[in-house]
Amino acid sequence: MKVIIIEDELPAANRLVKLLNNCNAGIEVINKLDSVETSVQYLLTAPAIDLIFMDIQLADGISFDIFEKVKLTTPVIFTTAFDQYTLKAFKVNSIDYLLKPIDESELQQSLKKHQQLYAKTEINFSDKLLKIMQDINAVKYKERLLIKRGQQLSYLKTDNTAYCYADGKLCYAVDFNATRYLLESNLSQLEDQLQPASFFRINRHLLVNIEAVKKVHTWLGGRLKLEILPTTTAETVVSRERVNGFKEWLGK
Repeated sequence: MKVIIIEDELPAANRLVKLLNNCNAGIEVINKLDSVETSVQYLLTAPAIDLIFMDIQLADGISFDIFEKVKLTTPVIFTTAFDQYTLKAFKVNSIDYLLKPIDESELQQSLKKHQQLYAKTEINFSDKLLKIMQDINAVKYKERLLIKRGQQLSYLKTDNTAYCYADGKLCYAVDFNATRYLLESNLSQLEDQLQPASFFRINRHLLVNIEAVKKVHTWLGGRLKLEILPTTTAETVVSRERVNGFKEWLGK
């Protein structure tokens, strides 16, 4: 968590840094500022900050002047020796109001309050955003193949599909029982529609399920030849340009 301290008394600023280190090793004090003017200049171009510790009475004015010159959305914990500003503090971004000398246990409670108000929300938002992005980027692969039998349509589950092959302009699927089905789709369409972790197109004519691959042999010209079950009359040699991709797929 990135923190800045606005405090015009150096001993008080140093003591606060020490207390923060005692409370939470994950806190990083990225800057210490000692006046309204320097604070305004810094905050106008500051990097992302998670929390500000702010004394109220500074050398050149009171820290509430900062809010009139900078649009602050960062939560603030006020630290002061005076209690008359409490109401005014909570009209700005204050989440707590600590009287000096700051008690370490009270500081820990303030940090816990910040975590409850902000850290949890950020985590939930990140989780939700990640899920949204995953849903957007998720590709929906086919779970069933449309089968054409005469004037009737049915389906074959992709999990039960050993391979698909092209025969001229027709495309067929074969299940693990060696039953052949005429498909509505062509091989290029199926290559995009089937789960790539399970199916790989080894050449122009054959798309195989990893469960159907029983043996792989080296072949002429650096190619590979597959033994698949059920057996097929289609060419089972992996084309040269697909060999590297097939090896990567096989080893996943």
